[in-house]
Amino acid sequence: MRHAQVRYFEGLDPEQVVLTEEGRRQAAAAADALANVTFDRVVTSGLARTLETARIVAPGLEPEARYGLREIESGEIRGLAPEAVQELMATAFRGVVPLETRFLGGESIAALFDRALPELDALLADPSWDVLLLILHGAVNRAILGRALTGERVFLGGFEQSPGCINVLDVGADGTWIVRAVNHTAYDPAHVDAPRTTTMEHLWEEYLAARERRTQ
Repeated sequence: MRHAQVRYFEGLDPEQVVLTEEGRRQAAAAADALANVTFDRVVTSGLARTLETARIVAPGLEPEARYGLREIESGEIRGLAPEAVQELMATAFRGVVPLETRFLGGESIAALFDRALPELDALLADPSWDVLLLILHGAVNRAILGRALTGERVFLGGFEQSPGCINVLDVGADGTWIVRAVNHTAYDPAHVDAPRTTTMEHLWEEYLAARERRTQ
C-alpha cells in the first residue's frame, strides 16, 4: 500500500506529517477491503504516515519499521521560482524515469533503488512469512513495481499510486513475480469521485495553496 492522505506543506518536516481526516477514512476503507486477509507481518518505512496507516489497516499487528524504505528525498524547493517548481513536479514521474534523475533536485532514482531493493530482497529471503503487508510511499512502490515487472532497476512513472491504494503482488520461490493488482483505491474503486489528477499534480496544487497562505 501507499500511506493514506497527508498534507506536506503545513509547516512540519515531511517525515513527521500525519494523516488528514480524509486519510484516516481512506485507511479505514482499505482496512474493510482487507478485513479477511491474515497478515503474518506488517512492514512500514517507520515514517509517521506509514505507521498511522498501518495501525488502522492492520490493528492487530505491531508494525515494523525499515527506514531504508522511506520515501525518495526531495531537494530544497523553497527558493525556486514557482514555474521551476511546477516543471520539476510535472516531470518527476513521467514515463521511464532515468536512474540519474533527482527527485525535485534531491535524491536520485538510482539512490532510491540502492537503499530500497536490499530491504526488499532481505524480506523476500525470510521464509518466516507468507502474506506480508507493506505500507510505504509512492516512489518506493513504483520502484518495487518496476522491479516486479521487469526484473531490473526500472522506474515506471506511469504507475499511479493514489493515497491509501492497494497493490497485490505474488513472488514465487524461484523469484518470479506476478502483479495481480495496482493502485486499487477501496474508497473510490473507479477513480471517479476524487479529482482525476495525479499525485504530483495534486502536490503542485498543495504547494501553490501553501505559498499563497504564506504571502497573505
